[in-house]
Amino acid sequence: MNLEEYFARTGYKGSLENQDLETLTDIFQHHIRAVPFENLSIHCGEKITLELEHVYNKIVRRKRGGWCMENNQLLGWVLKCLGYDASFLGAYVFNPHENAYANIMTHLLVKVVIDGKAYIVDGGFGVSYQMWQPMELVSGKDQPQVPGVFRFTEKNATWYLEKMRRKQYIPNQNFSNSDLLEKKECRKVYMFSLEPRTVEDFRFQCTYLQTSPDSLFTKKSICTLQTTDGFRALIGWTLTETTYNYKENMDLVEFITLKDEEVEKTLKEKFNITLERKLIPINVKGFYTI
Repeated sequence: MNLEEYFARTGYKGSLENQDLETLTDIFQHHIRAVPFENLSIHCGEKITLELEHVYNKIVRRKRGGWCMENNQLLGWVLKCLGYDASFLGAYVFNPHENAYANIMTHLLVKVVIDGKAYIVDGGFGVSYQMWQPMELVSGKDQPQVPGVFRFTEKNATWYLEKMRRKQYIPNQNFSNSDLLEKKECRKVYMFSLEPRTVEDFRFQCTYLQTSPDSLFTKKSICTLQTTDGFRALIGWTLTETTYNYKENMDLVEFITLKDEEVEKTLKEKFNITLERKLIPINVKGFYTI
């Protein structure tokens, strides 16, 4: 495991001398545009494990992506190696269909402190809820980014993340009522505390999420990657490409339904992923919005 190989994977060629916010943001943006958020291992007969060496080999050498416990664990390792004050936190993801936060802590986050200021760095959420810049850990402050306006709110030592999105323009009206589309303009994302966590705190969740029939990740095959102007997502056989701010206060969301024989080619061309085993796409309705 070495940083040069990781940066070759993400394409980052900038300075590594300063542990400042500008460098952190640049490293982070290269990661989210090179490394997909994906759960394809579950649907092609592979097991997801949390050993750092395994995560490194999967993402850096096999050029795959991963979910939060993989992406953010790798990011945390990189930042610590560079001398950043980085630590892990755990979050409870909001389920819009149940209008409630999960009762299991399933989301791994990175907290970074620079010059006494704390930031949340999350490279493992994907789709439109993926932040593009580290977020300052302050309550009640709108933090506008290209994907939309993010905001933290703190109540009784619990922190809540929400996101306000733009209106959406969907050229293919057959998808205007797709269950993948978020209907609310303001959406809760997750809640967390500042209690430090370790990867060990996520062992049970890692197994549960890839085996339970109640898990979102067993119900949908997901691959999503941020681009320079939006993001792409392949959910089951549905490919979406979103362009942020396509028109004033409007995002363009394009939908295509793929045939079985087009999935493998699309993963390679749109996400730079080549699987070693055959993927069996799945998309049970509900549970997930882009």
